[in-house]
Amino acid sequence: MSDYDVVLIGEILVEFYCEGPPVDQARLRLGFSGDVLNAAAAASAAGARTAILTAVAEDQLGDALVERVRALGVDTALIRRVPAGNGAYLLHGDLSGEREFTYWRTASAASGLGVADIERERAVLAGTRALVASGVGSALSDNCRDAIAAAARIAAEAGAAVVYDPNFRARLTTAERARAALAELAPHCALITPSCPSDARALLGTEDPLTAARAVLALGARAAAVTSGADQVVVMGAGAGAGAGAGEPLTLPVPTVANAVDATGAGDVLTGTTAARLALGDPLPTAVSLAIGAASLSVTGRGGTGRIPTLTESRAVAPAVRA
Repeated sequence: MSDYDVVLIGEILVEFYCEGPPVDQARLRLGFSGDVLNAAAAASAAGARTAILTAVAEDQLGDALVERVRALGVDTALIRRVPAGNGAYLLHGDLSGEREFTYWRTASAASGLGVADIERERAVLAGTRALVASGVGSALSDNCRDAIAAAARIAAEAGAAVVYDPNFRARLTTAERARAALAELAPHCALITPSCPSDARALLGTEDPLTAARAVLALGARAAAVTSGADQVVVMGAGAGAGAGAGEPLTLPVPTVANAVDATGAGDVLTGTTAARLALGDPLPTAVSLAIGAASLSVTGRGGTGRIPTLTESRAVAPAVRA
């Protein structure tokens, strides 16, 4: 039996946050983020015992990174320290959700993750209630993609809810490779959480959320939760509609919050919160509703983990779900 409700696999990144355009003499803020950390922080805040399976540099910056993970309530026992640099990225505040990231990830510590790391933690993965991975991790390296696929198989065969966020980034991989990774993982997934239009357009051939949800189910996933920025989330599969089968969608609105400043990490917060609540026994509509509440509040902070709301805060703004 695992010590964790949710295990996430991927890369924690050093974040350089720029308040304005990235020009000469621009002021930067150093932080730690990346989709896996954003999602893990959200899962922990949603009540789950959470850990990240990754590799981090064995240097001073790596020490600070690991301390930040602990501060967010995430267990660090599955983080391996290695003699390689940490991956990093640059971004500036943006509410559109269509921002471009500048990455430095070649030969990073986490890019060395492989199937051997998965086998080393087989018992943990077979015992966790949920596993979270993303297209950003799959794009890191071929061996990292193989590692994520192996972890998904182990977790799914043991009955865990595997949650995958395609999180397509054109600067990291091609649409063809991202589609292949999605197709490989989908049959093992309890839930896939693509964004629309960006993920849906590149990987599923549509800009329509409902069509995207149906395409995810056709790949073999049991359910889909398709986000559309600040608009809505379409949930389909696993009896999403009250008293309905997989063919009836459930559309949940995204609440408007005051003081929104940056949408970075909002999709990660939704994915992590949903995985946590599924692991803790919530039905899919309830889990996604709470995740929408968490994601909507996360945009009031700057950077990926600038605002991780508590479960109580998320409940207060979560959209109602029919009984």
